[in-house]
This record gives sequence, structure tokens and C-alpha cells, in this order.
Amino acid sequence: MEIVLIGGLWLAASAWTDVAAELEALGHRAVPVSLPGQGATTGSGAAATLEDQVAAVLEAVDAADAAPLVVGHSAACSLAWLAADARPDRIAKVALIGGFPSADGEAYADFFAVEDGVMRFPGWEPFEGADSADLDDEARNRFADAAIPVPEAVAKGVMRLTDERRFDVPVVLVCPEYGPEQAREWITGGEVPELAKAKHVEYADIDSGHWPMLTRPAELARLLAEAA
Repeated sequence: MEIVLIGGLWLAASAWTDVAAELEALGHRAVPVSLPGQGATTGSGAAATLEDQVAAVLEAVDAADAAPLVVGHSAACSLAWLAADARPDRIAKVALIGGFPSADGEAYADFFAVEDGVMRFPGWEPFEGADSADLDDEARNRFADAAIPVPEAVAKGVMRLTDERRFDVPVVLVCPEYGPEQAREWITGGEVPELAKAKHVEYADIDSGHWPMLTRPAELARLLAEAA
């Protein structure tokens, strides 16, 4: 199966390199998406929009030989969900790693300060604790040095969900810095309305921080292969 991989904020497609290699070894075709404004040449820089990023994901979905598994990480869980909304008949399953889709009308990822048209990596203070516990100082420095500022029009872009057939697309929640039981509580408690309406939700646990593609690539690839 083709597995479309979408990285979260500040990540280039290269963040998936180790996961992609493991997936290929397991017999799948990995397709890391280079998002406009986060490494892609088209629509790059501060001018890139959320619509540009959605278009890049849909291009990968449409190019697949068969219905792919679409994987979103962190904020890009919303990108994966936007793809499911736009292509409910073309996507076999959505995997969401360390995040949940925003609802229609909400901002995509308006989490941190925007300066000079971009939202830069804010440093490690907001991610202290379980998020970054498995990153040593060297890994943190590599991440911070490679972090790509997110264009304002991406971070503040508004979610537009229009096709309720998205709720028919199977979902697997990969739970890194929190566990499946906590994720279930958030969903049943009404904190994730989009997934509360999803008809097929599975849960997978992984013992990692917020960036398992960097710290647990083999284990993450195995979970995604099982989901596929």
C-alpha cells in the first residue's frame, strides 16, 4: 500500500526518512509530502497558504495507484482530515499521530506568536515533559536548527470541512506522549468533535515523545504498516 506521510509544524519531508525506509522494507511505498512553506519549492516561503498545503497532500493522494493510508502528525492531523474530507472515496484510512483534527471554522494551528509573517519554532519550553522527554540535547539542537518557520497563512488558515462522508473513513490514532485511554476520554468528553462523529476509530500506543518519527522510527513504521 502507498502511505502518504505529512509532517507537523516546522518539519520538512526529510523528517520521515527513517520511517520511510522501514516502511519500504516492510513492503509499502512511502510518500513523504513536501509541504509548501515547509520545504517545497512551489508556494514556498511566507506566501504559502493552508490551501497550498492541502493541495500538495491531495496531489499525493490522487497520484496513488490505489487508495492510500494518509498519515498526519501533530497539527498535520488536520491536513490528513482535510484530505479525507476532500477525497473520502480515495483514502483507505487516516492515521493521526500525536494530534487531533480541528473542526470546521477553526484555525489550523494558531498556537504561537507570528512575527514577520511566519510562526517560528518557539523553543523547547512549551514542550517540556512528556513531549520531549526522549530527545537528548543533541537531538533537540538538530531539531531546532532544522525547524522551518510556518507561514502565517498556514498557521492561521481556517478549516473548511464540507463532506460528511469523511466520517466513514477509518481512523487509527497513534498515541505517543499520551495513552489510548486518555485519547478516548478526550473524544467521548467532547473535546474532539470530529472524531466523536467518526464511525471507525482504532487506537495504537507507542512509547515515545511527540516526535516518534525521529525517536522511534522502526516502531512507528511497524504500527503504520499494521494500520495499512
